[in-house]
Amino acid sequence: MPVVAQRCNFAIGDIIDNRFQVSKVLGEGSFGKVYAVKDYSGNLQALKLLKLWEVPSDIRESLMTRFDMEFETGRINSDYLVHSISHGVVEGNPYIVMEYCPGGDLLSAASQSHLDLAEVATHVLCGLKALHNCGKVHRDLKPENVLVKKNGEFALTDFGISGDRNKRMTERNILGKPKQIFGTYAYMPPEQLNPRKDATVLPTTDIFSFGVMMYQLITGDLPFGRLDSERDLIQYLRKGKNGDWDRYLLLDTAEGRDWCKLIEGCLIPDFQNRLQDADEVLALVPQMQRVRPRIVEEQRDFQTRIINGVLLRIMQGEDYGKVYKLDDMLRGESAILSMGRKDDGVYNDIAIVEENSSYISRKHCTLELDYDIGSWVIRDGQWDRYDTGDWRKSTNGTYVNSKEVSINGLPFSPGDIISIGDTKLRVEAY
Repeated sequence: MPVVAQRCNFAIGDIIDNRFQVSKVLGEGSFGKVYAVKDYSGNLQALKLLKLWEVPSDIRESLMTRFDMEFETGRINSDYLVHSISHGVVEGNPYIVMEYCPGGDLLSAASQSHLDLAEVATHVLCGLKALHNCGKVHRDLKPENVLVKKNGEFALTDFGISGDRNKRMTERNILGKPKQIFGTYAYMPPEQLNPRKDATVLPTTDIFSFGVMMYQLITGDLPFGRLDSERDLIQYLRKGKNGDWDRYLLLDTAEGRDWCKLIEGCLIPDFQNRLQDADEVLALVPQMQRVRPRIVEEQRDFQTRIINGVLLRIMQGEDYGKVYKLDDMLRGESAILSMGRKDDGVYNDIAIVEENSSYISRKHCTLELDYDIGSWVIRDGQWDRYDTGDWRKSTNGTYVNSKEVSINGLPFSPGDIISIGDTKLRVEAY
């Protein structure tokens, strides 16, 4: 009988699997959470927990396979890859213990100090070379996936979607359409976005992403334009397919002129004409240049200072990117909004589309602007005015930052993540 994954909300000081004590939370994604932990010897390590209790049953197997792949890829011997140390299972949820990198990611490092761009490039390319030589392709290279080790070296991490060289790039359905496309849009080459039926995973995927990342470090912008809306995304991807990147912005910087040939070779749309491997790119890395990259931490932040009100943005779900401005949605003197699964038989102010699963209740939760505390509050469930006249809780619960919300409610503010079913909404200010 399979083990049922239990919800695990570890706090600072908690012991994980009778082996590791939590020192702090390093980050959290849709289905994963990373902690800084200490082992019995007092060594500081990073522990990545797969939140299997939040993973829909139909994708659990593939996600666990990728999690195993991440551990195995981290065992490749290279100074420029974050090493996997051990792995285990706690309350039915798998975890990986990894090398702890106290310098944070490349975005944080770039915002705090001057970096030697040539050193960054060399370390990243050496990490890619190690992956490629072992038959792996990263497929999600970006500044957030480059960490700074204790000795100051830069190392690649997050191998969860790394692929084997020369294997099919995506899974396909019975109509031959891609079922999954892995990666982050801003850094993805054209062949990764629109793979042919016979497309395979090649090192040139990482070479393109490397070119985007270095351009971003030098100029502070992305090569194919800004990404502030869905319309921007369509135009960005079109420019990437045509190789129409902003050369003038790069050439307008003193150090950019030295990098132009390298970036030009990385961003060629046709992978067959692109620089083919890490060695070819390494040969074009300029001499050491200690400069302060123009990319800053604020570029990945959303607005947190409330000027007009609070909004919810769908970060995961079938209506990805959709925005609900809560304060603008209030009607008359009412300070309450309802949220639930979109259904013709039920009215919700925020109706969440959920066609591929059924984890969201039709009357899932309630949002209330509490004037006494000056904050929005979320409550699990809604009044069942017509059937019982009682408060009816949702079937699968409501969560804020992985903390379960009761009918008594929980205040939320910009930066928080609200989870209902498979849908995750980020709280932002506007």
